[in-house]
Amino acid sequence: MDLDTLITIAPNLFLPAAFAGVFLKAMLLGLGVAAPVGPMAFLCMRRTLAGGWRLGLATGAGIAAGDGIYAGIAALGLTEVSAFLADHSRPLHLMAGLFLAWLGYVSLRPKAQAPATEAGRSVSARALTLPRAWASSLLLTLTNPPTIIVFAAMLTAFVPLSALSSAGLMRLRIATTVAGVAAGSLLWWVALVAGVWILRGVMAPRVVRALDVAAGLAFLAFAAVELHRAVL
Repeated sequence: MDLDTLITIAPNLFLPAAFAGVFLKAMLLGLGVAAPVGPMAFLCMRRTLAGGWRLGLATGAGIAAGDGIYAGIAALGLTEVSAFLADHSRPLHLMAGLFLAWLGYVSLRPKAQAPATEAGRSVSARALTLPRAWASSLLLTLTNPPTIIVFAAMLTAFVPLSALSSAGLMRLRIATTVAGVAAGSLLWWVALVAGVWILRGVMAPRVVRALDVAAGLAFLAFAAVELHRAVL
């Protein structure tokens, strides 16, 4: 790199603190997007209670990865991907609705008392491996294309990317933004899983069953919304 180039980009390199600020803003953005209670929160809590904290963390990690992917699409301005997702929003909403309806059925279905394993997982939860938990939560997160619009609007307001003239710095800033969003989202899911796992010991079977019923009804309600979007 010659001296003239260094002088040109020096203001933008001032300094790692600038990228630390971008990461922090993006992390807060990811935390804010993940925190509202929705179907993914119920899914993460239910899997934590039924399958243990590892299954809950795998679920949260899949959701965080989905948030990071959508943040990356919004930051890069990939209009082709956004247009494809918008054009196929109906089948995506249909898939999400059917999956949520199935989760509702599983949550509401009466369960026989099954012995727990040494890791706190019920026998009925053994079929769901950590990779499957991660992949299913990632795919469910990606069935909500409007998330791109949310990230695009928030990134424009809080983490603007247009101030950098260097393509290399722009790529680095986008990567920092995506990493921050995923980290913020993951932070929320780690906190949620930790809270549920800590409280599980004081939950009577009736309370756990009540949570299952509440989660099942919530899943069915969210499924109805997704199916309604699919037929509009």
